Amino acid sequence: MLSDKQSLILCGLMVGGIFTTGLLDILDNFLILTLLTIIFLAIILNLISTKTFIPKEEELEE
Repeated sequence: MLSDKQSLILCGLMVGGIFTTGLLDILDNFLILTLLTIIFLAIILNLISTKTFIPKEEELEE
């Protein structure tokens, strides 16, 4: 799992990457799309893994 700071950095990279490549009109480039897709999937996988591990930790505390 990624820390909160790492998640925020990935979200910032995603937003900055989409904005910058959109302005430079290179958003259709295969390499750019691949990098942005990998960043997006890392964010989504972190979100899913964080949500699935929280209930198990709460059960251990009780």
